[in-house]
Amino acid sequence: MTTLTPDRLQRRKQAIRVAAHAARNAQADRDVVSQRITDVVMSLPEYQHAKRVMWYIDVRGEVRTQHAFPVALASDKAVVIPYCVEGELGLFHLESMDELAPGRYGILEPKQELRDITGKHIGVEQVDLILVPGVAFDSRGGRIGHGQGYYDKLLAKTRPDTSLVALAFQCQIVAEIPVLPHDISMDKVVTQTHVYTGQGRTPS
Repeated sequence: MTTLTPDRLQRRKQAIRVAAHAARNAQADRDVVSQRITDVVMSLPEYQHAKRVMWYIDVRGEVRTQHAFPVALASDKAVVIPYCVEGELGLFHLESMDELAPGRYGILEPKQELRDITGKHIGVEQVDLILVPGVAFDSRGGRIGHGQGYYDKLLAKTRPDTSLVALAFQCQIVAEIPVLPHDISMDKVVTQTHVYTGQGRTPS
């Protein structure tokens, strides 16, 4: 693991973030490649065994997920999606795409009037598998997000046995992501060509 001062680490992370953003935005055949990635994800043992799966709703250049929602919603698994509230992520039990509407920045979110209905709010400790977006990853499961810390806060509250599986284009994989002791690594990173087994939350 690379040892850097906090300032150098942040600069290194930002340089990786900028380069990975550009690579992700240049990804060709995004729909086809995303379909390949989500097909692999849904075939993983972690997905097959999970009762509650947290999906993300793709935005901008992320691996697309919305094409997989009809199959996910028709399965016997509870589909959970995140939404931003007061600097953190709330979790919503999604049962129909009709429950979504464009929110801040035009990103699909659960309709405001549905969020407090009994059974709709889900605690992160109830989730068995979290599908995680990001800007850059390495083969050990290191992750760089957009820098706002939403997922970092959420993942810190998960059960130790909750599987963390990241979705990424192969162009988002870098040689090494510098991490701090509190950074949470993914259990797996799935791209269109590889399934990387990450360090997860067990120190090496």
